[in-house]
Amino acid sequence: MQIAVCDDEKEIRDMFAQEIGKLYPEADLSLYQSGEELLLSGGEPDILLLDIQMPGKNGMETAKELRRKNKKAIIIFVTALDDFVFQAFDVGAFHYLVKPLDGRKFSEVLLNAVKQFEDRKKLDGASRKRELPSLMITTGGKHITVNLEDIVYAEVFDRKVILHTMDSDIEYYGKMRELEEKAGDEFYRTHRSFLVNFGYIRKYDATTVYLKKGQALMAKQNYQGFVKSYLRYNQRKGRT
Repeated sequence: MQIAVCDDEKEIRDMFAQEIGKLYPEADLSLYQSGEELLLSGGEPDILLLDIQMPGKNGMETAKELRRKNKKAIIIFVTALDDFVFQAFDVGAFHYLVKPLDGRKFSEVLLNAVKQFEDRKKLDGASRKRELPSLMITTGGKHITVNLEDIVYAEVFDRKVILHTMDSDIEYYGKMRELEEKAGDEFYRTHRSFLVNFGYIRKYDATTVYLKKGQALMAKQNYQGFVKSYLRYNQRKGRT
């Protein structure tokens, strides 16, 4: 578990370091004296204690920039003022502590943050274990196995199903309905001719799904269902 403290006051950094060391001596602790130092470090802490009022890039600006690459960081803002409490929600802050700090309250908030981190870690581990099944197909007189997670999208053309992966395109005689049933909720039938893997979507609009390899059409009557299914997929993956 990586915990970071970003505060321009050395006494505050040292105090946090001491308390965190008592509660979680096994944690990988990093201390930063400015938002710029934190961002330039390239670190992606699991839990971040972040001062708001700092010279240069303030805590809110730092949090917004950090969120671009670290969606899962548990951010606990620390400040002498409560004027920024509503802005904290904009960057998905876990909690907002006001100085001077109450030791008992700090321990409680940190404990809850660590619990959330551990719960999320368990969910991520369970998600990785739920590997998508493989597909056995016959093409060119050979039997081959294709991992469903490698399929960017599939399409039907001239009675054949074409599986588009990042490395190749594989054709075989089969039915899209059977593939759709086996693929489950990691895929969506955007059009009678296309089945797309949510994991490879770059962007979409009401007519087209743009993937990391190629693009697929979107049937008008399928659009709302697609959006709802894609949002549920992102929620399962913790990307909301």
